[in-house]
Amino acid sequence: MIMRNLFLSTLALTAMTVSPASAQDSAPVVKPVLDIGAGGRPVGEAWSRSPVHAQHGMVATAHPLASQIALDILKKGGTAADAAIAANAALGLMEPTGNGIGGDLFAIIWDPKTQKLYGLNGSGKSPMGTSYEQFIEQLGGSKTIPPFGPVPVTVPGTVDAWFEMHDRFGKLSMADILAPTIAYAREGHPIAPVIGYYLESNLNRFEQSLDMIGDFDNARNTYFKNGAPKAGEIFKNPDLGETLSKIATGGRDAFYKGDIARTVDTYFKRIGGNLRYEDFAAHSSKWVEPGCVTYRKGYELCELPPNSQGFAALQMANILKNVDLAQWPRGSAEVLHYITEAKRLAFEDVARFYADPDVSPAPLDWLLSDAYGRERFALIDPAKATPGFGPGEPKLEGEGDTTYLTVADKDGMMVSLIQSNYRGMGSGLVADGLGFMFQDRGELYSLDADHPNAYAPGKRPFQTIIPAFIKKDGKPFMSFGLMGGGMQPQGHVQVMINLVDYGMNLQEAGDAARLNHDGGRQPTDDLAGTDADLLGILNVEPGIPAETIERLRAMGHKVEVVSNGAMFGGYQAIVRDAETGVYTGATEMRKDGHAIGY
Repeated sequence: MIMRNLFLSTLALTAMTVSPASAQDSAPVVKPVLDIGAGGRPVGEAWSRSPVHAQHGMVATAHPLASQIALDILKKGGTAADAAIAANAALGLMEPTGNGIGGDLFAIIWDPKTQKLYGLNGSGKSPMGTSYEQFIEQLGGSKTIPPFGPVPVTVPGTVDAWFEMHDRFGKLSMADILAPTIAYAREGHPIAPVIGYYLESNLNRFEQSLDMIGDFDNARNTYFKNGAPKAGEIFKNPDLGETLSKIATGGRDAFYKGDIARTVDTYFKRIGGNLRYEDFAAHSSKWVEPGCVTYRKGYELCELPPNSQGFAALQMANILKNVDLAQWPRGSAEVLHYITEAKRLAFEDVARFYADPDVSPAPLDWLLSDAYGRERFALIDPAKATPGFGPGEPKLEGEGDTTYLTVADKDGMMVSLIQSNYRGMGSGLVADGLGFMFQDRGELYSLDADHPNAYAPGKRPFQTIIPAFIKKDGKPFMSFGLMGGGMQPQGHVQVMINLVDYGMNLQEAGDAARLNHDGGRQPTDDLAGTDADLLGILNVEPGIPAETIERLRAMGHKVEVVSNGAMFGGYQAIVRDAETGVYTGATEMRKDGHAIGY
């Protein structure tokens, strides 16, 4: 009953709140007065709902129609990889506020045949023809990289990643896999409520940044012909349908070496951007080895290495396993304090070391060692927040909107997939007639020439998007993820703590109130990091008890209560019972999503 009390004790806080604008918001959101609380449930917590159980396959995505498409692919005999690609394609159409084929993709796949985890890095690089000096000159004296327009655009990696997954783990044809989304793009689908909210906030931000974007006409005609589409309104994107049709019949080369790439080249030349046909033609994804650390009770958390921020979650787990969190209630100041300080410590190393490993390899074995975890844990003062930590010495965080999905099939394959355009919908740029927006992931380079994450031509930027996986006693246990920039690694750890230390079920573990620490050093800072707010802001949801919030403030944390859920991510998860093979699925209450199985 701890978490029930945690939520109900602060019901008064949620009666009427004006929420601070989150990373994805453009204005405060005023919630209506509701003098009524949660109803009762015969099992589980009143603030949650039942997880979904099924024997033959399971899907959890951020949109019900995408989940249904993936389930249909499974029922047709497709693998989890086939279904994940189908769902991702659908989400690029139906949830353009978080992802699309103009962005990048990362995945972790459990293959039952080889009994092994595979990691896929589907991130693109900066334009090869733009030097560091030219890039700095294009900034016109600015000390930061613009979030919109042509400057931060990098090569989209998603389509190539689809074909890498399909070549290794797929069964159905790509034409069959993409057909449902092509039909929805041409015939239309109704906008979901949370996606409608984000479409409006994205349009507001674009309108405020038109000078930075430059060419917004194509994006407006694609997404906002009559303003931001509202919930329930039918939305069509025939241009995207045509682009996906070319990919379905012509393969990945249709995107990277055919008419699509030539259209992109012509478009960026016209608007004065840096991306070229040669950048598309040279792109390829990378298969990488996931890293895993043991937490406790036989659970191993697994993440992807840099240039993603996945190992930040592993560093947090290595720090937190040195204290028994279960000795305190889940909503206590002690638990939130340790999670926050572990996050701050891990992100100091993110800002210092995480970058494209082909250019700037990080000391990963040392960063993930138990000894280093103990060393970092010893820096935490149990009684108060430390004003500032520094990175370790060997002997990056970002805002973003994203989609996460997970699929499992009848043979035991489990896919953990995350995909993003980065800042909301991305750069604000749509090439002529293609129907998708380009990502602005290049905003995450550092301008310090000596930083591992410094801009360079043909280099992958630091990436916030990370899929996750948990093994139990060496066997596949849980495919999961959580959207939202720097929220992702700290969200992964919070979900794991809820499951392992507090025994919540899969749905409750995601529905429970979260914290999102924002601030500290970033991978975009210079090495000195002199302007960084090292303490940062500890954002919490209204389910955190009022007495806990006051105690955290007394300990020195800067605590803000944020009630609209936007900055706290979007969770999806599937667990497999090692004995029976039964799947359990859960999805995020803060999104429109749906978990479904058969």
